[in-house]
Amino acid sequence: MIMSYRNWLQVFSTLKLLHQPQAQTVTGQEFPHCLFLIQSRERRLEWREYSGVGCSPSGNTSTKKNCSRSRGIDLSHLDSRRTMSLPRQLRDKSDFDQLPDDVPVSANIADIEEKKGFTNYYMFVIEVKLKGGGRYLIFRRYREFYALHTKLEQRYGPESNNSPFTCTLPVLPGKVFVGAKKEIAENRIPILNVYMKNLLCLPAWVLMDEDVRLFFYHSTFDGEQVPHRLRRLRPRTRRVKSISDQVPVFDRTAAPRAEALFDFPGTNKLELRFKKGDLIYLLSKVNKDWLEGTADGATGIFPCAFVKIIKDLPQQEDTVNKVRCYYYDETVSTIRDISVEEDLNSIPLFKDLMELMRQEFNQDDIVLNYRDPDGDLIRLLSDQDVELMVSQSRGSPSEKHFFPWKLHITHKDDLGVYNTSPGTGATQTVGAM
Repeated sequence: MIMSYRNWLQVFSTLKLLHQPQAQTVTGQEFPHCLFLIQSRERRLEWREYSGVGCSPSGNTSTKKNCSRSRGIDLSHLDSRRTMSLPRQLRDKSDFDQLPDDVPVSANIADIEEKKGFTNYYMFVIEVKLKGGGRYLIFRRYREFYALHTKLEQRYGPESNNSPFTCTLPVLPGKVFVGAKKEIAENRIPILNVYMKNLLCLPAWVLMDEDVRLFFYHSTFDGEQVPHRLRRLRPRTRRVKSISDQVPVFDRTAAPRAEALFDFPGTNKLELRFKKGDLIYLLSKVNKDWLEGTADGATGIFPCAFVKIIKDLPQQEDTVNKVRCYYYDETVSTIRDISVEEDLNSIPLFKDLMELMRQEFNQDDIVLNYRDPDGDLIRLLSDQDVELMVSQSRGSPSEKHFFPWKLHITHKDDLGVYNTSPGTGATQTVGAM
């Protein structure tokens, strides 16, 4: 069926096409197989699946037998242009039942951890629980909370003109520019916990928002992190099923394990109690001094010094990356690799790079440079210069866990390192810092 523009206007007067999160490719004037999220006159939000040539969201088709029935979410209580009262923000049970199992339903900050990147900062370690029963840890900075909240305000806030729906969003604590970073992060924990609790109580269409899903998604970065402690989170007790001859659970001889050298009574519920000679199966390495393991059906942490390792845990991938730096002094040049807890794809700020190098080399009168494709040194003066350096380095060969770009640190008044000869390379105009 070929529909004119006027036909489509008639369809949209009855059904408002809001989103196509899983719509497949539409060829020509046909909808072979599409999933539409639509709002009808009765103010019901419905997922409708259409299959077969000629199917359209309007339901006007010559092949109606191929069109499946819709399942709806009642939105009759929503006013599309008015802020909803708090009781109306709570999810209806039928709405909640239709959500996929990987939607987060609760989140709680377990701890904060300091990261030493291009600048030192704190990350919130958050335990996320899913509708299907799964749970995992994610690591987020405050600026990621702020970025999410800004997008939601633009999309669903009272002044939003980008969405047919609005709602009362939870309050996010504002930015703090002065004070001790650790104290600021600690003080934000209870407020951010309330923020996430209220956010995950918003209507189903907010929970399914792409940015909300991405914020609570367990990324590769999250999987690589090893929390050093979880002060605010009691670990789940994992029971080890007894081994039977008929159903072997795992090969004990192949499992990482240790033998207790001394009795360890444990001082709290987080710690694993055992006696000298007990066999402990290792689960993870908490830090250089503590391990997590299981014995006699209980799970907990214990000090490494109390056990003898029989079979160690697999070597974990190093999540610390390095910046290769060349420092040019008056008489000698040195190479130094500086470790930073940053993703290899991250782009640092110029001021953070400068502050880090001044600390590492204990020099204030230095400037930062990089080599361009012609081999000439180019001085970094701004964030735009750093972005250009990173862009030009993409695709360049580099060692594992090393940033592809390299820094060349020179003294501020040493202008002889730059190529200013016309026709022999890039010309660098050197200005005062």
